[in-house]
Amino acid sequence: MRLYIVDAFTDRAFSGNPAGVVLLDEPAEPGWMQSVAAELKHAETAFVEVSGEGPKTLRWFTPTVEVDLCGHATLATGHVLGGSQVFSTRSGELRTTAEDGWVRMDFPADPPHATADEVVPALPGVTVREVLRGKWDILVLVNDAAEVRSLEPDLDVIAGWDARCVVVTAPGDRPGVDFVSRVFGPAVGVPEDPVTGSAHCALAPYWAERLGRDQLVGEQASARGGLVRVALQGERVQLAGQAVTTVRGELLV
Repeated sequence: MRLYIVDAFTDRAFSGNPAGVVLLDEPAEPGWMQSVAAELKHAETAFVEVSGEGPKTLRWFTPTVEVDLCGHATLATGHVLGGSQVFSTRSGELRTTAEDGWVRMDFPADPPHATADEVVPALPGVTVREVLRGKWDILVLVNDAAEVRSLEPDLDVIAGWDARCVVVTAPGDRPGVDFVSRVFGPAVGVPEDPVTGSAHCALAPYWAERLGRDQLVGEQASARGGLVRVALQGERVQLAGQAVTTVRGELLV
């Protein structure tokens, strides 16, 4: 089986978010896919069935669990396959288009709603302005981008929350960036995700409403970092990013 490692949401190797991409000629057993993802140790590894007609079945695994939606590994898959692709996933039909060095993705929007979740004990040193929930994640607005960048959360506390990840966000602090974020997912085996496309399904409608614009640029301010272009279109979000293949090989087991 063909195996790729792709740095997503970046135009430079060893930045952005690395993802594994495994091309399958037939369906694979979930336990085997989980073992491969644990071996690769990336935030997510994508497994895509490339034989046959119609939408290609696409699944994503962290080192510990299968997830319902993943942006950066979908971008990596679209980058590897090229052209226009249609995928059948646990989150419905998703599409990617690779063109001019960019991969554009069509994802479901996930407008977050206010919640009474108590998050302050896990987020020392920040001023919590709002707490919201999307379908999978908790979204926390803090005072400014400096707080996002310097945050050292209590991952043990976050791991006990009933959520895939916590997304901490604030307005952008440099030209060309509308908002910044960081994403922590210890409950799914990802202490901090470098760049999280699926989190922008909630970030896009949230910031579009606050800023009064449907097309925005988000910076995920992790150590590796990356930029995500977002465009809100009704109940869908268009995400766009670049990618670099760093490894191309063969999976032998």
